[in-house]
Amino acid sequence: MNSPVLTVRAITPEQHLRFVRDLTADGGSASFLQTPAWGEVKNEWRRESLGWFAGTDLVGVGLVLYRQLPKARRYLAYLPEGPVIDWAAGDLRAWLDPMVWHLKKACAFGVRMGPPVVTRRWSADAVKKGLADDAVSRLGDVPPTERSRLGARVVSQLQELGWSPQAVEGGFAAGQPRYNFQIPLTARSEDDVLKGMNQLWRRNIKKAAKAGVEVTHGTPEDLKAFHDLYVHTAARDHFTPRPLAYFQTMFRALLAEEPDRIRLYLARHDGELVAATIWVRVGGHTWYSYGASSTEKRDVRGSNAVQWAMIRDSLAAGADVYDLRGITDTLDPDDAHAGLIQFKVGTGGEAVEYAGEWDLPVQPLLYRAFSIYMNRR
Repeated sequence: MNSPVLTVRAITPEQHLRFVRDLTADGGSASFLQTPAWGEVKNEWRRESLGWFAGTDLVGVGLVLYRQLPKARRYLAYLPEGPVIDWAAGDLRAWLDPMVWHLKKACAFGVRMGPPVVTRRWSADAVKKGLADDAVSRLGDVPPTERSRLGARVVSQLQELGWSPQAVEGGFAAGQPRYNFQIPLTARSEDDVLKGMNQLWRRNIKKAAKAGVEVTHGTPEDLKAFHDLYVHTAARDHFTPRPLAYFQTMFRALLAEEPDRIRLYLARHDGELVAATIWVRVGGHTWYSYGASSTEKRDVRGSNAVQWAMIRDSLAAGADVYDLRGITDTLDPDDAHAGLIQFKVGTGGEAVEYAGEWDLPVQPLLYRAFSIYMNRR
């Protein structure tokens, strides 16, 4: 069977959004990082919506973010968690070659993308066993609950086509996590999800309710309160916080695209903000995007309460999956990152490995110079 003859060209944000809406309405999926609005959020990049055409039919889309090489009109073209194409196609060359050709004409010296394709999954029980085993230090040391044939085929084809996988950590500042933790929601009730959680999570949800923690939906005007708590969290947990303006832009852009694309959740105890989170939705997929919590009132379990509120709202919205986003692959209890997976595994979900991010140098010398520049920043 011959591969389809596809062409790639720039499309309008309206065409891009219409394709994503139609796709998700039919049960498909797309990351919020591949919506036109996300290009507005990343306003330090040049952005472009791409369309894949079979004849006159639009059959795929992608959001491209262009980062310029210092002092040169050359760019790294980046498609975070994309593009939104038929990754199950037998011949990915037919889809990727016209994209690379278009990006090369746009002065890209290299292309980076993150195929939204799962390679392996681990159940909560499998992760727990790995955490309890002193001989296990990495998630990859634990036999997966499921291996994806599609994921393996995509990885194999990318290697054959000259693409190179990127390291999970370090390097490109905009890189997305390869490992995520997700709660499947299809055909499940609130009781089903609660029963899947461990005893500590169920107890903490009840404790928060008994303590009088109230979770409400915030408005963009509440972002300053969220950000103050987020900065406090960053100082405690030793990460660099984003500025308030970033979140204001994020809400403005995503809400303009869809009225229920993004929400702010606020958990208060006796009127004091103890936890706050940001929830994003595209079709049947919802994400926990950012979070913050108070150090002083951890005992009222605001973080559990606000997560439970987002899970319940995801169920009410008919979502198929609630995504708690990134984890590292460490299962070493002495590693500071292990606490994150321990917190998330209590939800009873599953650890999910994606194909990761892949690079194709279009102009190898410039690509190498850019990699050196990014590593020295």
